[in-house]
This record gives sequence, structure tokens and C-alpha cells, in this order.
Amino acid sequence: MSTPSFSIEFFPPKTPEGTDKLRATRKVLAELRPEYFSVTFGAAGSTQAGTRDTVLEIHNEGLGAAPHLSCIGRTRADLRAIIAEYKAHGIRQLVALRGDLPSGFGGSFGELHHASDLIEFVRAETGDWFHIECAAYPEMHPQAKSPQDDLQNFARKVKAGANSAITQYFYNADAYFRFVDDARKLGVDVPVVAGIMPITNHAQLVRFSDMCGAEIPRWIRLKLASFGDDSASIRAFGLDVVTQMCERLLAGGAPGLHFYTLNQSGPTLAIWRRLRGG
Repeated sequence: MSTPSFSIEFFPPKTPEGTDKLRATRKVLAELRPEYFSVTFGAAGSTQAGTRDTVLEIHNEGLGAAPHLSCIGRTRADLRAIIAEYKAHGIRQLVALRGDLPSGFGGSFGELHHASDLIEFVRAETGDWFHIECAAYPEMHPQAKSPQDDLQNFARKVKAGANSAITQYFYNADAYFRFVDDARKLGVDVPVVAGIMPITNHAQLVRFSDMCGAEIPRWIRLKLASFGDDSASIRAFGLDVVTQMCERLLAGGAPGLHFYTLNQSGPTLAIWRRLRGG
């Protein structure tokens, strides 16, 4: 059995202070030697320049860097220019997503409407240059018609040329294992890395989860609510819950963990140390 991969996700900072903070965060987390750092892409490409600048800075430090790429609101010409620039800089990995429409967006969806279309386009333009990650949804994409339909969408992304997948975060390991089993039954055999969201803030977690369709199990919701404003207890409980889930995922054969850091080093570092027995 191969050694599990470990990767970290950032969002592009929007202020000089945010840039400084992210550099400090990255310096700490780089010591864990993750396989790569991914950098998100805003709705309809709203952070395109920030994503590119952050990715290239990480890459120039000699670290693995994977930009998120969204097709929403983009033309083929736009996308061709973006991937050509990344290729010219020696970037070898992309996270290809359909992307979210910005609030109130009423314009064109762009020329490509699905992540599978984007993946197929990148392959046609660049062959095997990029290792392409796609998204997977163990608890179903919130806009999918059914779990079966969502699974077929995932299969289409892999057929289009995705090398591996990163899941939406979740707190129910059984959902992950069932999703992987169902994908295997369809003949989809790419690695499905588990997306991990540390728990540090109850209100923020509820807001994020309601937006993206990730379920917070009732017992976790109630326990978090019972702590009120006791942030130390929330963090301690969250560390226990998420670390235990990570241990179960790895023991059950998950090929890796991808941490959604929200540009903070502490929570991910704490989970990592627990997993390594530190």
C-alpha cells in the first residue's frame, strides 16, 4: 500500500495584510512537506489574478502548486490563455471545477458548462501535461438531481481525463466509503482523496456547510452548540472529532487527505501532529 498523500488548500488573499499572513501560514505548513498546495478560484473567476500570483509564488519557492480553474463565465480563449500561462511557468497540476456563479450573476455561463467539458478542453489543448484533479461529492452535489446522477457526473469527469479527485469536506466517513465503493462499481478507479475541514468556529462551519451541502451530523451540531462562545472547547472537540475521522479514513484505505485550511496553519498542524503521534 502506497504512502497516503497530504495536500493543503489556500484561498488567494485580497489585501497586503492577507498576503503577509498567508506567507507566514505557508512557511509553517511547508515544514510538513505536503505533496502540493492548491489555490482556489473565485466565483466566475473573480480571483483569477490572485490565484495566479499566489500559485506562481508558491511554485517559485520550489513547492508543489495546483491552481483551481473554473469554466463558469469564461470563454475558450480565456481558458486557453490561462492554461498556456501555467504551462509556460512549469505548473503541472490543476484542480478543474465548473465553479460557482457569483451572487446575482445573470450573464452567460461561459462557453463550457460542466467540469467534464473543462477537463476535456484542457486535455485537448495540453495533452498529458497537467495532472488534473476533479471534485467529488460523497454527500451529493447540492445541485445534483440525485445521488445516482451525481455519481454519473463524477464518472464523466474521470472519463474526460481527470487523474484523481478531491472530495467536498464531510464529517461522516461512511458517506466517503460508500461513494468510493459506488464509483468503483461503475469502473471509476482513480484515487479519491478525502477533503478535510478542521472545526474551529461553530457559526462559520454551519454557514459554510449550509452553502455547500455538507452535512454536520446532529450529534456534532448539538455538541458544538452546547459550548456557546467557549472557543477553546469548540477547538478541542473539533480536533478530536476530525482527527479520529482522519484516522478511520486512512485505516480504511483513503489514498490521502486534502486540508481546507482557510489560510490558517494551527488547526491543520494540530491534526497532522495527532495523526503522526506527535
